[in-house]
Amino acid sequence: MEPRKLGNSNLQITRLGVGAWAIGGGGWDFGWGPQDDSESIRAIQAALDAGFNWIDTAAVYGFGHSEEIVARAIAGRHPRPYVFTKCSMVWGADRVIGHSLKAASITKECEASLRRLNTDVIDLYQIHWPNPDPDIEEGWMELARLKEQGKVRWIGVSNFDAEQLKRAAAIAPITSLQPPYSLLRRDVEHSILPYAQSQGIGVIVYSPMASGLLSGAMTRERISAMPADDWRRRHPNFREPLLSRNLRIACLLREIGGRHGRSAGEVAIAWTLKNPAVTAAIVGVRSGQQVAGIAGAAELKLSAQEISEIEEALKLEDAMASAPR
Repeated sequence: MEPRKLGNSNLQITRLGVGAWAIGGGGWDFGWGPQDDSESIRAIQAALDAGFNWIDTAAVYGFGHSEEIVARAIAGRHPRPYVFTKCSMVWGADRVIGHSLKAASITKECEASLRRLNTDVIDLYQIHWPNPDPDIEEGWMELARLKEQGKVRWIGVSNFDAEQLKRAAAIAPITSLQPPYSLLRRDVEHSILPYAQSQGIGVIVYSPMASGLLSGAMTRERISAMPADDWRRRHPNFREPLLSRNLRIACLLREIGGRHGRSAGEVAIAWTLKNPAVTAAIVGVRSGQQVAGIAGAAELKLSAQEISEIEEALKLEDAMASAPR
């Protein structure tokens, strides 16, 4: 995969990166149900073998478990992939998740992530959520200090809006932004992506396949069989009235992908990568087979006609949803 420079950093990252959210396992508010750790390790290694050169995780994914699995997957690997992780979502002995951007909390989180990842330095350290909002400045100043101390190489943010980006940028340069972006979630197109592009902030989007909905492999039966602690069971996109619409869009993506010998998921990812503000996309993998169904997205170029097909389908779905019943 042809790499691209991430924002103001010296990191040359591939257009696809390994997402390690799901491999954190179940038992927490945004878990994906129980996972097979051995299969997770094989999935990460398969993605790296396919040319991916970075992995994105977070401390909160499985209460640190995802970071530990990432460390096991890349142990002794040469060249070593870049590892990105996040802070600000914290928990105690009761495993109730909260948010903190206090300097002392972030330093403690960073030290814990370094231990779990078995590394001396984190390639990209990100604020996971801008909560509490009044503490953004304190949190960002602490990330800048961690960079000065050499504990992290570059610093970024996730889920920030344009105004919050401006507040952070007034303190220290922002290397990257990680927003949600897919055919089913386009709100970042209005102000967030344009601002990032205008300021030279790298953008690595997450959930480009809408958490599997646009992968082409999702069915009503599969959703019904999801573990009880899979957060997607509670999300409106996986329930009616949105589910039928979303599966119709996935069907169109499957049709377009067939013209190129690609999957619906690869079309969904390629659609996000066509945006000039987007540097790369995070794609979650839990098996080597899933890697095979997404790796081609980096090279897939959608034609103007195909992009128009997708846009028209979305407009039609919006019109149907707003029509009187």
